[in-house]
Amino acid sequence: MRVVFMGTPPFAVATLDALHSRGDEVSLVFTQPDRPVGRGRKLTPPPVKARALELGLPVFQPQRVKGPEALERIGAIAPEAIVVVGYGQIIPEAIFNFAKIGCINVHGSLLPKYRGAAPINWAVVNGETVTGVTTMRIAKRLDAGDMLLKRAVEIGPDETAPELSARLAPIGAELLLDTLDALASGTIVAQPQDHDEATFAPILKREDGWIDWTLPARQIFHRVRGFEPWPGTYTSFRGKRLHIRKARPATLQTAAAAPETAAAVLPGTIVAAEEGFLVGCGDDSALAVEEVQLDGKNRISSNEFRRGYHLADGEKLGEPLE
Repeated sequence: MRVVFMGTPPFAVATLDALHSRGDEVSLVFTQPDRPVGRGRKLTPPPVKARALELGLPVFQPQRVKGPEALERIGAIAPEAIVVVGYGQIIPEAIFNFAKIGCINVHGSLLPKYRGAAPINWAVVNGETVTGVTTMRIAKRLDAGDMLLKRAVEIGPDETAPELSARLAPIGAELLLDTLDALASGTIVAQPQDHDEATFAPILKREDGWIDWTLPARQIFHRVRGFEPWPGTYTSFRGKRLHIRKARPATLQTAAAAPETAAAVLPGTIVAAEEGFLVGCGDDSALAVEEVQLDGKNRISSNEFRRGYHLADGEKLGEPLE
C-alpha cells in the first residue's frame, strides 16, 4: 500500500517500522523540524526523522503543514492512505481528503477519553488503571473522528508514562496494520464517538509539574509517574528547584518521628525515614521520596540527598521560587 506517514515522537517510530517491515510503500515521511535540545541547545532531529533516515525514507519537515508545498507533495504521491501518529500539528481537511482509503490516526487512549496531545501522560496522572490505543479517521475536530479499532491494556500500579508509552507503541503499530487491511477489504465498520463522553489531555506545560503538597500523596505519586520525563514534578528546596524523580505513597508512621506526632506534620514538611525522607501531604498522608535532582545537578537517591544536604525534620519544601 502506498502511504504518506506523519509522525514525530518515539511513540510513532514503531508504526513507521511496522509499515516498512511489511513492505508498504512509505513514499514520504512528514515530521516536525529539528529542535534545540539540552543545555547546549544542540539542534536535534525528532525520533521519527532519525528512524526514517536509517530506513532510507524521504523526509519532509515543514514549519506549517498547511502550506502549499505540503499539499503539492502529497498530491503528487496520490497515497492510498495517510497515517498520522503524534505528528504535532492539526491536519487540514485539504490533506486528509487526498488519501483513497482515508487519513488514519493512531491515538494513545481509548477514545473518546483523553483526546489531545498527551493522552498517555494524563491517563497516568489521573490514576487510570486501564487505557489503550484507538485507530480513527481524522476529522476537523481534534481527535473526534470515527473510531475504527481499539485495544485496551492495564496500566501497571507503578508504571511511568514513558514505560506505558513504550508498551503501547507496538500495540498501536499492530492495530494500524490491521486497520489498513480491514479498510482495504471493506470489512471494518467505523463507530462515531460519543462526544458527551469525551475527556481531554492537553499539551503539557512546565507549570503542570509544580507539586501542591496539600494534595493526597497518591495523587502526587501519579503525577510523578505521569509527568516523567517532562515537565517532571518539582518543588523548591532552599530557594532552588528540586525535582522529585521517583517516589511512592507512604504513611507518616513509617518515619522516624513518633506516631503521636505524625498527624501534626504539615503538607510540605520533611520527616526523616530509615531510607531517605518523607514529605507530609494532604489528608495526613506522606510521600516517600526515593530519587531527586536539583537543577544543574545529577539525579541521586533520597538517602544521598538527605546526608549531603543535612536535612532536618521540620524543614519545609514548596516555598515560592523567585
